[in-house]
Amino acid sequence: MSFLPNSQLHTGGIIREAGNAFDYKTGDWRTFVPEFIEDNCIHCMFCWIYCPDDAIAIDTSGPKPVMKGIIDGHCKGCGICAHECPPAKKGKSALVMVREEK
Repeated sequence: MSFLPNSQLHTGGIIREAGNAFDYKTGDWRTFVPEFIEDNCIHCMFCWIYCPDDAIAIDTSGPKPVMKGIIDGHCKGCGICAHECPPAKKGKSALVMVREEK
């Protein structure tokens, strides 16, 4: 068994600069992905609030934020957004989890 001095080890789990999470694409290993059904969306922004990976695309150019869809490169398929999405319009949620077809 060989031992490498600390200076030769790669560091892991260290954030070298703040606000750089968007630079890393992390959604390529998921099995399920949220499907956005725009007609059912009331733009409550619960999906954006609860998403742990900044995978919700929003438009902030108007008077209130509007949900625009899912950023596939960041979505890990955890389903939190779909779980928190209220079944408001027509009794149906705007986000439902579906099996990803690759």
